[in-house]
Amino acid sequence: MAVAGPAAAGDVVDARGRAVSVADTSRIVSIGGSVTEILFALGLGDRVIAVDQTSRYPAAARNLPGVGYARTLAPEGVLSVGPSLILAIEGAGPRSTLDVLEHASVPVVIIPDAHDADGVVRKIEAVAAAVGEPQKGRALADAVRADFASLGAAVAALKDRPRVVFVLSIGNGTAVVGGADTSADAMLRLAGLANAMSAIKGYKPAVDEAAMAADPDAVVVMRGGGQVLDAETVLALPAFAGTPAARDKRFVSLPGSYLLGFGPRAPQAARELADALHGTKLPALPPRPWASEPDE
Repeated sequence: MAVAGPAAAGDVVDARGRAVSVADTSRIVSIGGSVTEILFALGLGDRVIAVDQTSRYPAAARNLPGVGYARTLAPEGVLSVGPSLILAIEGAGPRSTLDVLEHASVPVVIIPDAHDADGVVRKIEAVAAAVGEPQKGRALADAVRADFASLGAAVAALKDRPRVVFVLSIGNGTAVVGGADTSADAMLRLAGLANAMSAIKGYKPAVDEAAMAADPDAVVVMRGGGQVLDAETVLALPAFAGTPAARDKRFVSLPGSYLLGFGPRAPQAARELADALHGTKLPALPPRPWASEPDE
């Protein structure tokens, strides 16, 4: 006799406007680092049976079976672990894989993605609805909303707006930087920083002249993404060698899932980035159990 899962969400509408019937949430495959963080923050980590490569936090997630990278999934790998529910962040794919998964017998719920405070709250609410835990979702969303509000008030009181370049990677001596409409740009703005590369859109290589003309006060990178970007290497690039960032050796490296994941820890990440580059300590945010574990 089949045993029902710990919660049945019923019919939920996902980010693609699809009505998805969820009957069993006992075996969840989580695709997307922020989705995984939310599940664990809701206290539902014991239901997660497999994750994608971007799910790096908390440490318990890294010990789970993997199903590949969020944007290059194979349906066989996802279905092989026997999920009762698949939660996938918007943008996961490829579309052909999602089509196969959506026509399988396992419900697939696409979680909306956005890089602002409201977007993080909506993401939390969507995950909670999909797993049939709206009350836990409201509690988590309210706490994260309060953290964003406290951060926003503190950042608004800052007088300076340092000009910053986010470097995603380096190839052939050229830095790939985050321009407008990127998660990096959104995080810089949350931290009260000006994106010195906002004239470009997306993540693109920056020619040396453009980067030098941007005259950044600091460079920010993420760690844990496979490529090691250290201050000595980045600041020595011709694009940055003559800038205030290189002169003052202002360089910040934070874990990628923390800095650009836009999960429940986004307010903490923005505050840490602001502290590092504004030269002043912002008021502390309340201790949160979902943000208490050291990141890798």
